[in-house]
Amino acid sequence: MKIIVTGAAGFIGANLVKALNDRAETDIIAVDNLTRSEKFHNLTDCEVADYLDKDDFRDLVQRRAAPKPDVVFHQGACSDTMESDGRYMLDNNFRYSLELLQWCQELRVPFVYASSGSVYGLGPNFVEARAHEKPLNVYGYSKFLFDQIARRMLPNATAPVIGLRYFNVYGPRESHKGRMASVAFHHFNQFRADGKVRLFEGSHGYANGEQRRDFIHVDDAVRGNLFFWERPTAGIYNLGTGRAQSFNDVALTVVNTLREASGQKPLTLAHAVEEGLIEYIRFPEALRGKYQAFTQADVTRLRAAGFREPMMTVEHGTAAYMRRLLKHSG
Repeated sequence: MKIIVTGAAGFIGANLVKALNDRAETDIIAVDNLTRSEKFHNLTDCEVADYLDKDDFRDLVQRRAAPKPDVVFHQGACSDTMESDGRYMLDNNFRYSLELLQWCQELRVPFVYASSGSVYGLGPNFVEARAHEKPLNVYGYSKFLFDQIARRMLPNATAPVIGLRYFNVYGPRESHKGRMASVAFHHFNQFRADGKVRLFEGSHGYANGEQRRDFIHVDDAVRGNLFFWERPTAGIYNLGTGRAQSFNDVALTVVNTLREASGQKPLTLAHAVEEGLIEYIRFPEALRGKYQAFTQADVTRLRAAGFREPMMTVEHGTAAYMRRLLKHSG
């Protein structure tokens, strides 16, 4: 089976390639932009049949010269929510996606693509319906805009189109993301460097560190992709745990997992704060009006489609992630 994965050297894409390998799938065309070459590390333990630069792949698709696949997993996108170049964002996230969608429809090839929970903006309802979609930045808008195209196409689609709205994904193979890497990754590095982690002070009506997000481990996000490949029920679906947890939960799990590795006992949140292991910093002015202080995926449609696997809690998933980072960082 020939499979195309765009964004294959990126965070979710590389984890998806590895999961496909684990299912004995190796006829994979990996598509990405390796201008930032360090991303290649994400694929060194993976097997692929070929690699194509994103621009070369787009050219092949535009000329209808690209090899026909059995499925396309479109993970490639600029995921920097602070990116201000709207022309770049819309070309990379919207136009590129539209070209692939039209190509897949012509070939009658299933198309599974990455959308984002950022389309909901401040919420408070995170339901897959137009009335609740109010993106706060051009990244969210680029995802929102493509979702509208896909949504209008669904009734007359010639092949399944599945959009997966990722919430806050964290886990292995994200180190190249820099400032856009997960809070768990940044806390790992902060604690190892400074002996403490930093969270925002209270905002949006929440106490210090109590802002809440739907944090989903990348393994669960990948399982969602594979599920819709095997059972291609067309539509747009939230891909989150359906459970909002606080940034304090993430921070305390990081602290206690790293303390455990040093033979130290776990602490309560109050004791971790008292000992200076968790520090609260001023909420940035640059994020006012642009920050999702609460997200929680409504997973009703996801579960109705048949995806009923349990998803990791912050405590389980973050602890496993920290142990992996320790193992690979020495």
